[in-house]
Amino acid sequence: MKVTAIIPDNLISEVKQLSKGKNLTDSLLIALREWVHLKNINQLNLHIKKHPLQFQSNYSAGKTREMNRIR
Repeated sequence: MKVTAIIPDNLISEVKQLSKGKNLTDSLLIALREWVHLKNINQLNLHIKKHPLQFQSNYSAGKTREMNRIR
């Protein structure tokens, strides 16, 4: 997709420097992908905060380690 956007020069310079992309397009793609990944992680953290992980009542770390060693 081709996009025209007005972005401050100092922000573009910082993105290029931090992303270490080959060119401006590559730098912007790297920055946008990282931003999306961070947002997804934040959403997952909020979900886990509302619905914490719970172990089954018969869970045993020792049994799990033993099972993994057998394989």
